[in-house]
Amino acid sequence: MFEVVAEPSRRRILDDLRDSGESAVGDLVDRLGLSQPAVSKHLRILREAGFVEVRRDAQRRRYSVRADPFREMESWLRPYRRLWEERLDALEAHLDTMDDEEPRGPEHE
Repeated sequence: MFEVVAEPSRRRILDDLRDSGESAVGDLVDRLGLSQPAVSKHLRILREAGFVEVRRDAQRRRYSVRADPFREMESWLRPYRRLWEERLDALEAHLDTMDDEEPRGPEHE
């Protein structure tokens, strides 16, 4: 999952689809400045990994983001987020104690 979204162009496509709701390949090409073959390739990879779904609209295919894979990623990351928050809280507490200390140097002795 993470390998799929690690690629910057795929993240840009996902961000665009998140904001637009649903888009055709041509719309993504225009907005992102990527080639049509590149967008199609990335959409195929995202679709196969379950990150996007496709809906036929006459002769066009319209793509949209699926939430399920992101829920799975968030669920996996949740324990690590707590770890980061604990470490950031400890850093904040340490920095607060440094603010309380008087500066020491030759001019303050």
